[in-house]
Amino acid sequence: MSAQQPSIPQGTRDFGPAVVARRNYIFGVIRRVFEKFGYAPLETPTLENLSVLTGKYGEEGDQLLFKVLNSGNFLKKQKGDKIKEQVTPEDLLAGPRAVLPKVAEKGLRYDLTVPFARYVVMNRNTLVFPFKRYQIQPVWRADRPQRGRYREFYQCDADVVGTNSLLCEAEIVLMMSEVLTTLGLTDHTIKINHRGVLGAFYKALGGEGTEVDLFTAIDKLDKIGREGVEKELLERGFSAAATERLFDLLSVGGDFEEKLERLLAAFATAGVEPDNADGYRGLQDLQQVLTYLRGFGFEKWKNLEFDVTLARGLSYYTGCIFEIKINNVNMGSVSGGGRYDNLTGAFGLPGVSGVGFSFGVDRLYDCLEELQLFPEAVATTTRCLLANFDAESEVAVLPVLRRLREAGIASELYPEPGKLGRQFKYADGKDIPYVLIQGPEERAAGRFKLKTLATGQEQTVTLEEALAELAN
Repeated sequence: MSAQQPSIPQGTRDFGPAVVARRNYIFGVIRRVFEKFGYAPLETPTLENLSVLTGKYGEEGDQLLFKVLNSGNFLKKQKGDKIKEQVTPEDLLAGPRAVLPKVAEKGLRYDLTVPFARYVVMNRNTLVFPFKRYQIQPVWRADRPQRGRYREFYQCDADVVGTNSLLCEAEIVLMMSEVLTTLGLTDHTIKINHRGVLGAFYKALGGEGTEVDLFTAIDKLDKIGREGVEKELLERGFSAAATERLFDLLSVGGDFEEKLERLLAAFATAGVEPDNADGYRGLQDLQQVLTYLRGFGFEKWKNLEFDVTLARGLSYYTGCIFEIKINNVNMGSVSGGGRYDNLTGAFGLPGVSGVGFSFGVDRLYDCLEELQLFPEAVATTTRCLLANFDAESEVAVLPVLRRLREAGIASELYPEPGKLGRQFKYADGKDIPYVLIQGPEERAAGRFKLKTLATGQEQTVTLEEALAELAN
């Protein structure tokens, strides 16, 4: 029998040491910013009950949930079997909708926000509100794999619940800006909109179709263009006149404040009544976020855009919504989020408002790699290699290795005595910048040779001088 060729599931990846080091660099930047703004770490299980996940992401999102089969034989009831119901032949004939509830009660988490809401409800009596948390964990979506889109990927979430203050939205803009600037992704656009504004758009169309259909179609504008959105809206019951009115509203131009003013005027022209609280509240909320940002001394106005076409497909957003695009890379959004007033209500805790956002670290990685923005030393794990001449020198340099590590210098001893050329090749292959050498002559003199591999330069040093150089 021939050996089986190993493989991994489509849409997943292995990460070698250099890639993991670069990913940890991104995680580190994000974690430091989150903690600077007062967010505490949290982790939730990989598996959630499907009852927790379904109905929170819209119809399309529910289709992308990875379901996990229950254990046991679904067709045969056995002693001690914990399966609630058996699958019958009639269920098999009826199709997946009849079979699924009997064979799968759990699923892989689709995002980190819904599990966070579930956690808040389950721990509401012990949490201090407002509760600010960040979470860096993998999520899974049964999506079609493509560049920048994977079935398993990490999200880096920051959410705060228990407050309606728009100060939180302003700080989200600040956190987004600081993370991107620190990573070197300076050519970016932070887009912001408000679900209330989109709701006013819907009412201006005369109530045709449904709000969800409208939001879902608008969210695809950058992917399928105006013609594709118009076609989808017509198929979902909107008239040609209504879609024409919609694009009149979506075409409002100007900077952030100009768009706010022009949209107020456009609402009046389009017949949005002044008592349409959600629509006008949306514009007022965005104005307040703008006021807070000015108070913080925010300066990167060219990176902030009030984008009236931004809809965000997830159905639980109720207020401000966010998205980030890196402009000089052909990539989808690298971050998104928004305000959700009703998410914890689905779990029996109504009236708890929250707002948050998430970075997709895999897309950030691809952007940094394409733009060559990773610092050179990020992938270096070992800073110094100690050469191994023979059995005697191997034992003699062990105290040296200990001193290096005690000084916080990542170091290793080549595990076998051998030719220096092979050891230099090993160090070069691992991007180890320095090799510390102590042959019989150096040991007799109480000295070392410190070789810098990038330049080939060697210098004779004492151990203390070597420690100072390596720590520099």
